[in-house]
Amino acid sequence: MSEFQGLLRMGDATERPMSIEVDLTDDRMRLTAGDVEVADWSRDEFRIQALPDGFHVRAEGEELVLDIREDAKFALELGLRTAHPVLRRKMSALLRDDD
Repeated sequence: MSEFQGLLRMGDATERPMSIEVDLTDDRMRLTAGDVEVADWSRDEFRIQALPDGFHVRAEGEELVLDIREDAKFALELGLRTAHPVLRRKMSALLRDDD
């Protein structure tokens, strides 16, 4: 089981981000805030893109942005192959350290 801590904001919202936990288990992504489940998607139900301001997730006609503390580990866990240059360098460093 892979769990990550971070912040969640809705697309262009100006509201304060919400603290969340992201669980990547069994080819699913579950988002929880405290004891409240915010989302639960199978891998084929969402699209994710790593941009400089966070991971943009599109699902169910909505867009949300995740700011994950361990962003490189999160990207690798998701199997992302593309990212902005800073994140790609972090991902490469993690892959080198695993060898």
